[in-house]
Amino acid sequence: MSTTKKRITVLMGGVSSERSVSLSSGQGVAEALRSLGHTVNTLDAGADLGVLVAELAAQKPDVVFNALHGRFGEDGCIQGILDWMGLAYTHSGVRASATAMDKAAARAVFLAAGLPVAQGRVIRIAELAADDPLPAPYVVKPVCEGSSVGVSIIRPGTNVRAHIARNWTYGPQALVEEFIPGREITVGVMGERALTVTDITPTGPGHDFYDYDAKYNAGGSQHVLPAQIDPAVAQQAMDVAVAAHKALGCSGASRSDFRLDDTNPANPRLILLEVNTQPGMTATSLLPEQAAYCGISYPELCNWLVEQAACRQ
Repeated sequence: MSTTKKRITVLMGGVSSERSVSLSSGQGVAEALRSLGHTVNTLDAGADLGVLVAELAAQKPDVVFNALHGRFGEDGCIQGILDWMGLAYTHSGVRASATAMDKAAARAVFLAAGLPVAQGRVIRIAELAADDPLPAPYVVKPVCEGSSVGVSIIRPGTNVRAHIARNWTYGPQALVEEFIPGREITVGVMGERALTVTDITPTGPGHDFYDYDAKYNAGGSQHVLPAQIDPAVAQQAMDVAVAAHKALGCSGASRSDFRLDDTNPANPRLILLEVNTQPGMTATSLLPEQAAYCGISYPELCNWLVEQAACRQ
């Protein structure tokens, strides 16, 4: 693979709840880019913004590889800083990043684009303490977190609603949506190309959906790709993933997560959950796994993202 050698700063770590995942992603990306001959520095984006800006100015990268996850890393904040500094960076810009991270805003975009979403609404967390906002089973999600942080399923006959409300640390609001039974599937997108469909099965005790531990702990989930589902449904999922990527205005790579209710095989129901504008880049991450299935090695994926980098100044 021929590529122009660049000075690259890999932004990693950060201050979100997904810091450890970002550090793992960043180290993997840095090693892959070095293997291609790029000059690579890593930079842990700590709480002191002045230090971060000074380090970026001192390193003078041709491209910033954004390996941050969660708040301040994929919600438009760091993207705005990099635009202000005139630095090209990987993945999506301010608007797409901020919209995708805000589940309520993303829902509005998906609905406007005619994409399939679950029934639900945003509530104040006090409403959850007082009563069920939807018939059980339903899902409670933070409005602005990633990697399934803070997600809970309220099932009929359980007594956890008040406990969740009492211990809520994700702001004054939550998104509640009907629980969709069936499979968890995901589709990676590179540019305008859907890669494939992965069927995800959480493994081990206590994982009844694809939560944080199932995503990032070794052996936490089993990935089957391409997913063994109806070809027409698989194509629908790939089409919706590309449509969601475009509707949000994403750049580079994204990953769309779905629930597929195939409890009635004659009438399967596909529901778009969210779009991740900063897909994980760890050894167990889904996007690199799908890229490899399509013949794109991990270093090639990292390099492609560098080649797509842009400044939106």
